[in-house]
Amino acid sequence: MNVLVTGGAGFIGGHLAEAFVRSGHDVVVLDNFDAYYDPRIKEHNVEVVEATAAESDGSCRVVEGDVRDRELTADLVADTDCVYHHAAQAGVRTDYSFRKYHEVNVDGTLNLLEAAEDTDLERFVFASSSSVYGKPRYLPYDEEHVTTPVSAYGASKLAGERYAMVHAEQRGVPAVALRYFTVYGPRMRPNMAISNFVSRCMNGEPPVVYGDGSIVRDFTYVEDVVDVNRELLTSDAADGEVLNVGSTGTITIQELAETVRDELAPDLEVEYTEGYDIDADATHADISRAAELLGYEPSRTIREGIHEFIDWYRDNRDWYEPLVRGE
Repeated sequence: MNVLVTGGAGFIGGHLAEAFVRSGHDVVVLDNFDAYYDPRIKEHNVEVVEATAAESDGSCRVVEGDVRDRELTADLVADTDCVYHHAAQAGVRTDYSFRKYHEVNVDGTLNLLEAAEDTDLERFVFASSSSVYGKPRYLPYDEEHVTTPVSAYGASKLAGERYAMVHAEQRGVPAVALRYFTVYGPRMRPNMAISNFVSRCMNGEPPVVYGDGSIVRDFTYVEDVVDVNRELLTSDAADGEVLNVGSTGTITIQELAETVRDELAPDLEVEYTEGYDIDADATHADISRAAELLGYEPSRTIREGIHEFIDWYRDNRDWYEPLVRGE
């Protein structure tokens, strides 16, 4: 199949591109290599995908461009069987203007959806986020939970997925929206809590928690995200649906720091610093709809995933740790 992965040099997009190429598909990676975080991580992701292509029956073509470019997106979608739309202006605490979130995450999505209207596209998969829920009325979140995002990022993701669902209903685009819950794993963005905890503990420095550590998160291992996306290559069972993609449970940030500390440097004491505004004090996904429609079943608990990430970090410390530490 011909597969377009927007944001394919990023964390999740890079893993998807790698998996599709390994399975023998012809992949086009579209990425603007935005400097939201260190571009070296994106360069490495592309190297991994290209190396995989060299050893498999699949292929990879990298296009440096932007989803805001209507002509470019139309050209790419015209030659595509499946679109995995993961390009986005990320972050819920950045100083980017609201308009940039809208231009990238909403207008960019509309460009792709409009390009898909007059094609024989088999599937359009939109990467959404648990940020669309905002403050929880109850947990776990099911897909019927009220959506009241409290960040520009969450608002733009909600708008994008609504447009995808309207295109599925009215324009015949077979679209699916996946609401991801804090994805982590190898090659994750270097500014995430887990990578920072691991880096500090490996260097004999105490992990630093923002706030009092009581924030609760549903962390999802990246290979589980790849599995559910891979299923959508051939399954139409979720067309027109919004699905939560989470894990088997939750963990507080305090427990997360302690889990990393206990494995790497048990004698260290967790330290605390001033917190910051966040989308929600707690997230937890009800994944029953994804399980029913796509057979989705998370493969790891958060503690199992942390252990695997630490092993990967050790093996890749030379190139990855400087990114985490901003060197």
